[in-house]
Amino acid sequence: MTSHRPNLPPRPRPGRPAPSHARRPTSSRAHRPRFANPGRPASLQAPKPQDPSWEHVADWYDTLVSDRGTEFHEQVIIPGVLRLLDIKPRERVLDLACGQGVVSRAIHRAGASVTGVDLSSRLIGMARQRSVRAIDYQVDDIRCLDKVQDSAFDAAVCVLGLQNVDPVEDVFTQVARVLKPGGKFVAVIMHPAFRIPRQSAWGWEEARKLQYRRVDHYLSPLKIPIDMRPFKAPEKAVTWTYHRPVSSYVNGLAAVGLLTSALEEWVSHKTTQAGPRARGENRARAEIPLFLALRAVKIK
Repeated sequence: MTSHRPNLPPRPRPGRPAPSHARRPTSSRAHRPRFANPGRPASLQAPKPQDPSWEHVADWYDTLVSDRGTEFHEQVIIPGVLRLLDIKPRERVLDLACGQGVVSRAIHRAGASVTGVDLSSRLIGMARQRSVRAIDYQVDDIRCLDKVQDSAFDAAVCVLGLQNVDPVEDVFTQVARVLKPGGKFVAVIMHPAFRIPRQSAWGWEEARKLQYRRVDHYLSPLKIPIDMRPFKAPEKAVTWTYHRPVSSYVNGLAAVGLLTSALEEWVSHKTTQAGPRARGENRARAEIPLFLALRAVKIK
């Protein structure tokens, strides 16, 4: 499954240099969970109607994210994910829709034993090239997780991936299956109440010098095509995003025994430095969240 896919403004430069920090030495593979699930019901092994892989945009995505991630990964998402996970040494963590491994590498540096899964074989190949060998990467569909054993992980994460997957309930079912009792699941998505592609936008009220967020659609689910290369027609590269209200996530998790223990709304770290609208833009940016983060716990 491929995601970590922020439908965010593109970075002003095509790539980032390799990180200067020293990586952890390669650790033993003895603490990795075993992969196998021969007793899976045939219904869960059936092909899915919508292939959510980002195989066809792998090169573009790797250029966008590079080694350390976008500035949103670095400044907002990864620090928040690590805090919500509260990783203990040598815990086993599953990174769903890991892409080319940005979040997997951060979790590994925090001391966990990490397995990343993604539906795109090209992105998995890039993840292996960019990561230490101690991180295990697997090509797998996060709606099925055919290669992952029951109760194999202490925690799981899915960063900017659930919004690109349908049906999302299948992912919740798999997370509940592969987590140990008491295990944590942390998910980050674009905030569905304010950041709805084609159904929300910024507006400006000149009389009050205020920037506001207009929302045209919220409660009903939507399937929305996103052109990842809008300025390179006719070489369009379309991916799909799925809008759902917040209740779909909280109730969907609860239905499979994953009870929400934290819900956080994260704003952008950016600021407007100057200009006649700077004050209004900064106020709106600080008040209207960009991301929604959920932590759920598998009840015992």
